[in-house]
Amino acid sequence: MNADHANKSIACTVTQCRHHCGDCDYCSLDKILVGTHEANPTADQCTDCKSFLRK
Repeated sequence: MNADHANKSIACTVTQCRHHCGDCDYCSLDKILVGTHEANPTADQCTDCKSFLRK
């Protein structure tokens, strides 16, 4: 991906994701799904980007 596909509303630093815009820290998707792996999330570490796809 490149900056032409960057969604400036979704900042992202996960360079291992297929949707990451390689030359800038943005996601290329129009929207993402954020979820959790915890029954009662209490910290940011409890949340996950469910739109993640490994490169």
